[in-house]
Amino acid sequence: MPRLELSIIIVSWNVSKHLNICLNSIYKNSENIEFEIIVIDNNSKDNTLSLIKKKFPQVKLISNKKNFGFATAVNQGLAQSKGKYLLLLNPDTVLLPDTLKKSLTYMKKNHFTGVMGPKILNSDLSLQPSCRRFPTTLSQTLILLKIHHIFPKLRSLRKYLMQDFDYKESKEVDQVMGAYFLIRRSVLEKVGGFDENFYILFEEVDFCRRVKEVGLKVDFYPLVKIIHHGGESFKKVKSIRSQINFNRSLLYYFKKYHSSFSYYWLALLTPLSLFLALLTPFFAVFQRKN
Repeated sequence: MPRLELSIIIVSWNVSKHLNICLNSIYKNSENIEFEIIVIDNNSKDNTLSLIKKKFPQVKLISNKKNFGFATAVNQGLAQSKGKYLLLLNPDTVLLPDTLKKSLTYMKKNHFTGVMGPKILNSDLSLQPSCRRFPTTLSQTLILLKIHHIFPKLRSLRKYLMQDFDYKESKEVDQVMGAYFLIRRSVLEKVGGFDENFYILFEEVDFCRRVKEVGLKVDFYPLVKIIHHGGESFKKVKSIRSQINFNRSLLYYFKKYHSSFSYYWLALLTPLSLFLALLTPFFAVFQRKN
């Protein structure tokens, strides 16, 4: 039986400044909760390791000699965890008062909830959309072709991005963002850990899908709130590399869950998507003007 109530698992890569703030926010807002923190560092070149060893010696640190990606690192943390509930937390997040307490209370009351995600706020406290429907061939075609930058209000994109969703409402959804991803340990016994064929991206989509396939729910719960500064590790990766990572995970996801036609159709579009990724600055200017 788990000996702790909560295990908090953080995968980090070159974000020591944000990790420091994140860890401080956990200890500030975890009163009366038995928990542990496990940080899996994917070969950071900044001062992450020294920060944890000097300032947070109570944190369990797993230091990888190479960047294994998110899914593999998460599984390393899950294997070492002892909590009844498992929180996957991005290092560029800040917990607010009662975040953990409200999260655990919700999970204890909702026994068919396998995964819970909170309301996520940007650095300026504006809403950060965090729920999506599962990917379709059409929605991902439009995203590979960067149509979402030019015509973001297309019906298929609005549906996929859940632009019709009321973030004031507690509701079952297809998937929640992995920035704050609370799992019941018993879920792992039913669906296993994260699929390590996803190096990065789509791993939480895949996990949510497997959770729902065994009859459990993925819930959005707005009374729990966090701040997410947003993709600080990703910002350190050049746009072309980000697109390569996206394509790789997208194709694996479609190979796993969709028809051969969908897989090969999207595979045909990936070379063009790499070229369009080079035009990302242009799309950003276009969005600002519109």
